[in-house]
Order: sequence, then C-alpha cells, then structure tokens
Amino acid sequence: MNIVIVESPAKAKTINKYLGSDYKVLASYGHVRDLPPKDGSVLPDDDFAMSWAVDSKSQKRLSDIANAVKDADRLILATDPDREGEAISWHVLEVLKKKKLLKDKKVERVVFNAITKNAILEAMQNPRELDEPLVDAYLARRALDYLVGFTLSPVLWRKLPGARSAGRVQSVALRLVCQRENEIEDFVSQEYWSLLANLKTPSADPVQARLTAFDGKKLQKLSIGNEAEATSIKTMLEGASFQVMSVESKPQKRNPFPPFTTSTLQQEASRKCGFAAARTMQVAQGLYEGVNIGGETAGLITYMRTDGVQIAQEAIHSARSVIGKQFGDNYVPEKPRFYSTKAKNAQEAHEAIRPTDLTRHPRDMAKFLDPDAARLYELIWKRTIASQMESAVLERTTADIEAINGSKTAALRATGSVVRFDGFLTLYQEGRDDEEDEDSRRLPAMNKDDVLGRTGIEANQHFTEPPPRYTEATLVKKMEELSIGRPSTYAATLQTLRDRGYVVQEKKRLVPQDKGRLVTAFLEGFFERYVEYDFTASLEDQLDKISAGDLDWKKVLRDFWNPFHEICDQVIKRSNTEVLDALNDILRAHVFPDKEDGSDPRQCPKCETGRLSLKVSRFGAFVGCSNYNKDKKDGKVPDEDPPHCDYTRQLNNSGDGDGDAASDGPKVLGVDPETGLEVSLRVGRFGPYVQLGEEAKPKRSSLPRGWSAADLDLEKALQLLSLPREVGEHPEDGKMITAGLGRFGPFVQHDGTYANLDGPDEVFSVGINRAVTLLAEKRAKGGGRRAAAKPLKELGDHPDGGAINVYSGRYGPYVKWEKTNATLPKDTKPEDVTLEQAIELVNAKAGSKGKGKKAAAKKTTAKKASASKSEGAAKGVLKELGAHPDGGDMSLRDSGRLGIRLKWDKTFISLGKDVKPDDITFEQAVSIVNANKASG
Repeated sequence: MNIVIVESPAKAKTINKYLGSDYKVLASYGHVRDLPPKDGSVLPDDDFAMSWAVDSKSQKRLSDIANAVKDADRLILATDPDREGEAISWHVLEVLKKKKLLKDKKVERVVFNAITKNAILEAMQNPRELDEPLVDAYLARRALDYLVGFTLSPVLWRKLPGARSAGRVQSVALRLVCQRENEIEDFVSQEYWSLLANLKTPSADPVQARLTAFDGKKLQKLSIGNEAEATSIKTMLEGASFQVMSVESKPQKRNPFPPFTTSTLQQEASRKCGFAAARTMQVAQGLYEGVNIGGETAGLITYMRTDGVQIAQEAIHSARSVIGKQFGDNYVPEKPRFYSTKAKNAQEAHEAIRPTDLTRHPRDMAKFLDPDAARLYELIWKRTIASQMESAVLERTTADIEAINGSKTAALRATGSVVRFDGFLTLYQEGRDDEEDEDSRRLPAMNKDDVLGRTGIEANQHFTEPPPRYTEATLVKKMEELSIGRPSTYAATLQTLRDRGYVVQEKKRLVPQDKGRLVTAFLEGFFERYVEYDFTASLEDQLDKISAGDLDWKKVLRDFWNPFHEICDQVIKRSNTEVLDALNDILRAHVFPDKEDGSDPRQCPKCETGRLSLKVSRFGAFVGCSNYNKDKKDGKVPDEDPPHCDYTRQLNNSGDGDGDAASDGPKVLGVDPETGLEVSLRVGRFGPYVQLGEEAKPKRSSLPRGWSAADLDLEKALQLLSLPREVGEHPEDGKMITAGLGRFGPFVQHDGTYANLDGPDEVFSVGINRAVTLLAEKRAKGGGRRAAAKPLKELGDHPDGGAINVYSGRYGPYVKWEKTNATLPKDTKPEDVTLEQAIELVNAKAGSKGKGKKAAAKKTTAKKASASKSEGAAKGVLKELGAHPDGGDMSLRDSGRLGIRLKWDKTFISLGKDVKPDDITFEQAVSIVNANKASG
C-alpha cells in the first residue's frame, strides 16, 4: 500500500480517484504543528531551537496518518509546491520519525501544479527528496516572525496600552498606509488653468486642441497659475487665426499582459470584482482544489500561490488553438509568447495561474460554480487566453497648430488614437477602462497649412489633488514593488491590519486609524531600522537566498536577533514620559496641527494654563491636559494651584470628519423634549459620546462602531440615550427582554442570557419574535445563565453545615451537599432517601481514600480559615498581572480543587493544578486570554 499525504480533504478525495486502489490519500488539513503562542517557543540562546506543539485536532489526524503508515510500503508527500507545502511535508516526516515508523519504508516527495489526472500521474513518476533549503527558509521566516511578534508586541503593550501587536511585514505595510495619510494631510493644493481651443477643419469636422506654448515659451501643467493670466491668453486666442503646421501619424503596438501571478490576480480581482485579497485567495483555493463537473471532481486552475508568469507548453498550444477557433487565425501570433518574471526570486511554484483546461469556457463552467467563483474563473481564463493573442495595433495622430494674433503667437496640439486592429483588446483590458475614450478618439482629416475655424475657447480652472489613499490592490502592488513580504502572505497581512483596528476600509480605500498611526510613530521613533523599506527588502532577499541554498538560515537569524533584542531591552527601560514626549514630536502635525491664528496648538483650551500632551490608558492613547491631577479629582488634596483640569480628546481633532465635538467643547444637538435638558455631542478619551444635561452624573452613551459623529443628529442621540430599550415580555415566563449596546456590541438580553444582534441599528428595531428566536438559539448553544435546578426532595442540613437535597441528573438521581454530588444506588428511589443515608453517601464521596467525614470537616474548616484573612487582601489572589491591552485586570487565583485560574475581567480560565504562579508572566497571560477569546 502507498500512503499519499496532501493538505486538503477535497484534494485527497480527487487524487484518490486518479491513483486507484493501491494508494490511500490522507489529508493533514494544513499545518500539523506550530510554535505555541508563549515565551520560549524559539530559544535564541540555544542556537534558535524551536519547540513545536500539536493541537488536539491535528493530533488525531497525525494518529490516522501514523496508523496508515505502519502497514504501508511507501510514503509519498504530495503537499503544495511552495515553501509552506514543503514545510507541511517536513513536519509530517519529523513526527513520523519520532514515532519510529519509517524504518525500511521508502519516502518520496512529489509536486504537481494542477489537480488533473495527467499532472498527478506525471508527478508520481518523477519523485524527489525533500527540499532542505526550502524548509530552512520556512524555519527562518517562522522564527523571525515569532521573535519579532513576541519580543516587540510586549514592548508595545507596556509603552502603548491598547496597541495589539506588531509584526515584521505587518508593521511595514501599516507604515505605508500611514505615510500616505501624512502626504494627504501635508498636501497643499495649487491652482492652475488649462486652455482648450474648439476648432473646425475646412470640411467642418470638429477638433479640440490644447495650449502647449505661448509667446515662444513652452507651458507645463502648472505654468498658468491664476485667472488673470488665463483670461489674458484666452482673449488673445479669441482673436487669433489658426493654421495646421504639421500632421504626423505613427503606428503603435500594444502587447498583452502576462498570465496572472498571486499579486496581479489579487489586484485585478480587487479592481474588476471588488474582492478583498483574502476573498480572492479563498475563491481561488476552491477552483484549484476541484469542482464537481457532471459527477466528476476536477481542478479548474493551477496552483494560485506563485510569482511565475510562464505557462506550460501544452497550455500555450491549447490557448493558441482556442484563439484560432473563437477569434480567427489573424488573432494568433506567428510565434508563441514567452514571459519572464520581474521578481528577484519567483515562488517555487514556477507556473503562472491559469485554467487547467483552456477548452473549458467560462460560460460552460458558470452552471457548476457560485457567482464569485464564476467571475474569478472568467478573469483567469480571459487573462490566460489574451496573453497568447496578437498585439493590438493603434495609430496615434498628432497635429501641431499655430495661433497668431498680431505680434502674439501660441502653439496648440491635437491628438487622437484609432485602433487599427484590436488584437487581445477584443477579449481583455487590464484594470479600469480609462483608456478606451483615448483609444477610440480619432482626429478628422487634416493637412499641413490647413486654416482652421474657431468655434470657442475654454479656460478651465483646476486644483492639484493629493495622492489617493491605498486600496488593497494598490497597496499589494506597492509592497511587491518594494519587495516587502511575499505575495502569498499579503492577504493575511491586510486582514491582520483590519482585525487589529489599525486600518479601516472606506469606499475600498484603506484609512489608518489613530491606533495604527500611533503604533507607526512609535516604531519609527524607536525601531526605525526595522520599519525601513530597504531593510525589510534586504531581509527578504536574504530569506530568498536561504531557499536557494546560498545562505545559512541560522546566521541570518543571529545577525537579526542580536541588535534587535538589544534595542527592545533599551526601549522597555525608557520611561513612559520619555516615550510620550518623543511621540508628541513625531505626531505633532497630526495631533497638534497649527492654528490659523498662530496661537500655541498645545495650549489647553479649557484651563488655558496647561499644556496638551499624549497620554495612555488601558484603552489606548488620548490627548489630555498637563494639569490633570487624579488625587485632586478624587478629593484627596485641597483645591489649590495648579488647578485640576480634566480636559481630554481623541488624538485627531478632525476625527476624519467626525463632527465638531473636539477641543473647543461640546456640540449642542438640541433639547430632550421629556426632560428639557440639553443633548450634546462630546469627544472623550474613549471616543465620541452623547450626554444628557450637566448634572453631577449625567446620562451618557458612546457612539457604536460604524456611527459617524458627523452624521449624528438629535434624533439619533436620543435613541442612544434611551438605551437599554424594552423589546417586550418573553412568552414563556413574562420577564422583560431588553436590547442595548455593550462592550461586545449590540445585544438582546433576557434573564441572564445575551444574544448578539447583526448591527447597532437593529437595537432600535428588533421585535419580540426575532429577539425570542435569537435567545433560543443562544441557549441551544449553551449560552446564558442556567436556571437553578429544583430538588426532588429536601432532606435537611449536614452536620458540618449546608443543606443536603436530592436532585435529578442526566445519569440518574443524586444527592448534593455544597459542591459534592453522590449518585444514588440503582435500587434506591429518590423519595425513600433519608438524611442519614445522604450524609453517608456525600461523606464517602468527599472523603476520597477513606478520609470520609473528617476530610469534609477539614474542608469546611479551611474555608472558614480562608474567610478570616485580613480585610484588605483579595480573596484567593496569588499574583496581580496588570491590565490586558484590550482592558480588564488580570490576576492568578487559587480555585481550590479546580487548581489555579487566570482571571481576566469577569472571565476565569483554568490553568491546572500543577501551574506555579511565578511561571506565568504578563505576556503569557495576554496570550492565554487572547487564545481564550479567539476560541469563543
């Protein structure tokens, strides 16, 4: 028997059909091992030794693989043909070696670029050994990403509470987005004018020409800078005569684009389909792994993680055949087209992304695909076919025209293009069709010395515009140009930036948030070398050399780690005041922009004596006054100079247009008709909020995610202040169902059970039927508070205190005393149990190993002793760990027989009985909480 290992169960099923009964194909379901998210997974002092962990799901799959390999003659590792695929094969091999299951067994590595029968069978005939340099490149990248994340992120948590993480590629991508925002904010618009002459030929055909020179001086785009100058030239042209000085036509060829790489596919799918990079890769994965076509599964495209632009010879021949049949022989070039990659080191899967069978036309495949898959397949098919089509032939015509008015002269130019042969353009044009108008605009017939009539002169005002914000497509393109990261990881990088709240996507544009700009400023101020584009590209080049076998991977790690670790140690020792002073300078233009009246932008607008500065809290950064005095606020010191000032605001006054509630005080939205109190919009350290009145403890409500302060009116503010809202009585018990906004978003609540709503607007519209359904679904999943079970029989009190009752359980009736449950004997009926029998049962259960009643008594005595601790001590607290970056204090608690538990906010996470408090660091606690949150 031959055992074949692939990543995906879909691939496994398809490949097993191709290989037959002598082969058994098993899926690893991706990576089977990874570095556990805790300190010590990579040990630089131990020559970068790496500790790998296997989760429970992967453990089962590895066991299935191990059991199959025991009786096998040959093991074939057939994971994806790239670095990650090589790494998965290596991990599987390492696990099997440790289990000593590979003795006398043949181990082979095969790769294929498409899941088709021919590709699979050909791969099986050409096995190779594991590519060790490729595995080394994986190990180097994984170790680097781990060391940066687990060394730099804790520095962020300490110095910038609220910042989530930093990464080797993630931080540089974020810097690109933030720098573009800085360019937009610093941009000063400049006025300029253009002049167009609307003319007609001797045959009365219209032609439009633009001014290119005036009085012998060549004009650039910004040469005419004001209306007066433009009007003067316009007046001259309105009295001028126009004559054609020359007409020149030149043929031009436009060649097709190469087939898709990972990067260009992501860019085009973003432009033409509106897909995020992650969605593109998800849909492409499905097309690669296979689609059911008429009862048979077939992979529709080749492997989608590649930098290569070349395609196989048989694909080229197939494309030329399809072109000849569908478009005609004149669309087939004389020779096949061959492309070469511009990347320094193309991905190891060298072939470009193309359909596995080019005769499968998109219109025929559409019925087997969902809409997104059909659109992406059509895009890939068209791009591949077009890449082998004949070039488009255009004719570009330029007419130079002279205008004369007395002693004044001007030069104008009219241009046009006409498509003489559309070639590949008949099938495919890249990106937006902005060039179509120019390509289709042609000049009327004109000859040298023709006199042209004038029909009108236009003088148009323009203003220069700032560079546009990045879209996912343009950011991916920029990262590829700078050699930052790898195209196969771009989708995950962009998703991380959104998940961390560092950027948001508005109208397909990436907008950096204050949190992201603060992280970027911190890294530029204290880790400048590690967010430089050249440094990141140089490191990427070294990693590529490792994969080529030209560089030792541990040397690269050593060269990176030693200076990086030293800088981290230096920064962690800096005081928070020093860090904030540096950030005040770096972010000055953003946080403290110059005022029009020339006054000090850092003067506190409330007390006028304090100075504004960045401050941090467990919820993140904000701007506050230097006269803030917590002791005075709490009434612990007398009211004396300097005065206490509680002024705060968000980092950016403009808040991306989020309203006027900023440094100059609250914005009054109107008056509440019920109370007669003013309703105002304000900005605090945690963002914009609405407030009712000015009492000592006024009612307030923060704006939910997705609501803009700029769009907030009195009606919406009153809706927020009315929360929580009563939805109606639950039909089962008559208790009220309420809807509101919480720290985890909008919800409905009933008797301790909370169910999430789709969005904040639903809080104000959700009805009783929808609420009851959501709550029922939540309870079915185990959510909410369970009602206390009612006893079948109350027996009385235990001699050591506490009631003993009989209950009905899933395993039969039982007696319960405090936390001890004892199942009744099979022949005992609940109604016949006496107090004496119950005491005997619970004592026997509580007193394991014969301790009986004494053990239970000791337990009670220990409880009483614990309760008599000093009043100021926190009950059961073993160690205070500090505030989590997302808010909420963390501490270790002694939970008795449950062992040590990590308490975060109101959540308890079991760590086990053998855990020692001194072994748990702040960083580990954060990782444990994050993992618990991620698992739900």
